[in-house]
Amino acid sequence: MLWIALTALATPFGQKLTDVKRDGIVDYLPDSADSTHAARIEQQLPGGEGAEVVVVYRRDGGLTVEDRAAATAQTAGIAAAHKLTAPPRGIPSEDGTTLMYPVATTVPGNVNLARNAFVDAVREKVSGGDGLDVQVGGPSALQRDMEEVFESVDGTLMMVTALVVAVLLILTYRSPFLWLLPLAVVGVAAVASQALIYGLVQGFGLTVSSQSSGIMTVLVFGAGTDYALLLVARYRDELRRIESPHEAMWAALRGCGPAVLASSGTVAAGLLCLLAADLNSARGLGPVGAIGVVCALAAMMTLLPALLVLLGRRVFWPLVPRYGSEEEAGAGRSGVFAAMGGVAARRPVAVLAGGAVLLGALALGMFNLPGSLKQEDGFTERPESVSAMRTLADAYPDRASQPILVMAPASAADRTSAEARATSGVAAVEPGRTADGWTEFSVYAKDAPESAGERATIEALRANLDPDGAYVGGPSAQQMDLEDTNARDTAVIVPLVLAAVLLVLIALLRSLVAPLILIVAVVAVWGAALGIGGLLFGPVLGFAGMDPGLPLLSFVFLVALGVDYGIFLMHRMREEALAGAPPRDAALTALRTTGGVIASAGIVLAATFAVLATLPLVALVGMGVVVAAGVLLDTFLVRTYLVTSASLLLGRRVWWPGPLSRGGGTPRE
Repeated sequence: MLWIALTALATPFGQKLTDVKRDGIVDYLPDSADSTHAARIEQQLPGGEGAEVVVVYRRDGGLTVEDRAAATAQTAGIAAAHKLTAPPRGIPSEDGTTLMYPVATTVPGNVNLARNAFVDAVREKVSGGDGLDVQVGGPSALQRDMEEVFESVDGTLMMVTALVVAVLLILTYRSPFLWLLPLAVVGVAAVASQALIYGLVQGFGLTVSSQSSGIMTVLVFGAGTDYALLLVARYRDELRRIESPHEAMWAALRGCGPAVLASSGTVAAGLLCLLAADLNSARGLGPVGAIGVVCALAAMMTLLPALLVLLGRRVFWPLVPRYGSEEEAGAGRSGVFAAMGGVAARRPVAVLAGGAVLLGALALGMFNLPGSLKQEDGFTERPESVSAMRTLADAYPDRASQPILVMAPASAADRTSAEARATSGVAAVEPGRTADGWTEFSVYAKDAPESAGERATIEALRANLDPDGAYVGGPSAQQMDLEDTNARDTAVIVPLVLAAVLLVLIALLRSLVAPLILIVAVVAVWGAALGIGGLLFGPVLGFAGMDPGLPLLSFVFLVALGVDYGIFLMHRMREEALAGAPPRDAALTALRTTGGVIASAGIVLAATFAVLATLPLVALVGMGVVVAAGVLLDTFLVRTYLVTSASLLLGRRVWWPGPLSRGGGTPRE
């Protein structure tokens, strides 16, 4: 009843989360970067943040007099409908095939809505036909196309993820009813997490982007289903041993509860380490993801057990676990994983060495990872804004089509203007608004946007203008700051995540050796998964670049989520050792009894992240591919063979320095 009331209360608030998402560029930029300061100052100037587009007219055989007249009339209509910062002025290409009109205005109030409305209005007023191609590009048009993709992400991601999880649960449970319970409960957890995050946005100003919201959905479904699989598998075993479903559930919770708590703890702790990030999008993802995981844990450890006990054994029909029955030896997944354990037991050194060599070979693919992703390469399907940028790059090879934003103290405006004009690589400097002690400049580089030449120009501007107290921003500068900050955040957060996860593992396993084995294993999986990305991104998927945040975020997810399966395996191994089983028997029994549920959980988690690969954004596709590949490697190679082989080789020493390393435990009767 409590969960019914909570769901009824949470649903209307969860639905409001979409209204408070923030996808402005400042919400993704590094907090301390030059480009972030420039963007914030620009937003405070009279009229608000600038909105810039470029209207591109092109005819392959050369523009006609009629084409130029149409372009003049259409851009004049734009100027009549909007208060532009400057009258539209056409700039022809040298070959006479292209004419571009930079058009800019200011957008007060809700920046995203006003900017998007401006882009939509410009697109409605321009048109081509009969061989004349008209495109609207520029920074604001690119941002608009990006937000259109994000607007479709939430609904698509939720539906596809739910469908994938439903299919996998049906195949796992082979029951017409049982799969409904975990899916319904994880849906409740998703609603609860959305409502809770909405409350934190309203109460504490938590920043939630479409990206972090989408990843949270994947985490809730993936992690929640994993916890459900572990609980249901343990509950099924206890029903064969205990007659009362209520008592069987208590036994199942006592048995797997610590592992599930530790598992969710590692994920939440790893995600919360992102609070140390300077990148706004990464820092916001930390608490958003952690809230999703905690809600999934709460629902799976309270609501799901209540529903299972209420429905009794019949919920497992047609494979009902009878009291006093035993699973057939060698049958199903237990038999498969018993056979895998036999391979590891017969040749542990060869298996461990072979697996390590395979992971190392895959990790070499990291050297083939593409460079940083340019804005125009961020879509898997080219939108209008990117097509316009490509057209401009071809028609104007010696001129940038988007400005570099410079915000200078008004007292140093003249000096800043002169120094900017004298900077190598600068083609033009246009002054803009002045207010609140700041003056705005649009600086045009001689080189194309995001080219090596433009980057050099931005670096030179920052070096020359920094003594004046000026900030250099704009789209290309923002990309540079994203790359630099991701490198800094990776160096800071990776050790924090490893330390947090290691502490949770030590507390759970009462050992130093076993946690270190698991940590080394997940780091090796991360390297191999990135290597697989290097083999796929450019050669197979045709990506021209990689999101600079992928290494860090994939590390957090693969370490925090991947170690879950090690927790499930090692915790069961420790249970067997505490009951008096010899080290060899404890390791093989743990693999045999948990192998099936770990395999199912790994497939579900990999499939939920793989859903990201269906979205039309290169950054999300890359995340889905790397994390899914890493989870599958972790599930079917590392846990099954490598961790088991290492445990067999070390014997009791795997529990050092705890009492189990000295033969402690309760002997079997």
